[in-house]
Formats: sequence, C-alpha cells, structure tokens
Amino acid sequence: MSAVDQGAQGAERTLGQLVASATAEMSALVHDEIALAKAEIRQDVKRVGIGGSAIGIAGVFALFSLPVLSFAAAYGIHNLGLGLAWSFLIVGVAFLVLAGLLSLIAVSKFKKVKPPEKTIASVKQTAAVVSTVKPHPRSVSDQAVGVARSSS
Repeated sequence: MSAVDQGAQGAERTLGQLVASATAEMSALVHDEIALAKAEIRQDVKRVGIGGSAIGIAGVFALFSLPVLSFAAAYGIHNLGLGLAWSFLIVGVAFLVLAGLLSLIAVSKFKKVKPPEKTIASVKQTAAVVSTVKPHPRSVSDQAVGVARSSS
C-alpha cells in the first residue's frame, strides 16, 4: 500500500477510529517511557547496592579494628618490643587497610550513579511534541448540531 493509499484511507477513518489510534499510540509511548526509566534506574540501584555493601563492610572492619588497635597500643607502650602487642597491631592495621580499600570501591561506585538521562530527554521530547498539538476548532454549524443532539 502506497503513502497516497494510506492518506486516502486515513481520510475515510471515523473520528472514533482516529481517537482509538491516538490513544493506543500514546499508551504505547507511555509504556516505552516507563520501560526505559526502569532499565536506567535498575543499573543505578545495582551500583548503589554494591557501593552500600562495600561501605557497610568497611564500617564493620573499622569497628572490629578499634578494640584490636586499642589492645595493641596498650601492649605496645608496655612492651616496647616485638611481642604479643605487635601482632595485635599488625592485625588492626590489616583491618584498616581492608576498610580503606572497600571505601575506595564504594566511592567509585557511588560516583557512577547518574540520573536517568535518556528517560528525561525522551520525556522532554514527547512533551514538546504533545504541546504543539492543538484541537481542531469547531465551526458554528458543528456546535449547533452538538447542542441539538444534547438537548434531544
């Protein structure tokens, strides 16, 4: 079917068919916009989950290192030589190094979180197109027919 045939067929369509077609197309457009938003947000939620987990684990390691480092400092001052205290100190520093690494991972994941830019651009474009659509003005004879139909 050529474009001329489609144009002729479109001229023959009833108002109800045109409204149904427009409604179906708008519904499909809204569904596509929602699907795009879900896809973009799903990626960001995953990044936030990984970053949140890393920062949580880093907090746990830092919390575990406090009593270890406290014991190590106390034994270190008392002992001033290699002994039990230095082993506590080595373990405490290892926990802090792990906490630092996990914190760096978390920060790098949080920096990658962005707003759903494609969805925002698509919605703005759709809004711009829809805002240019104007209803067709009704003629005086059409309005008189509408009034006559509603009063009967």
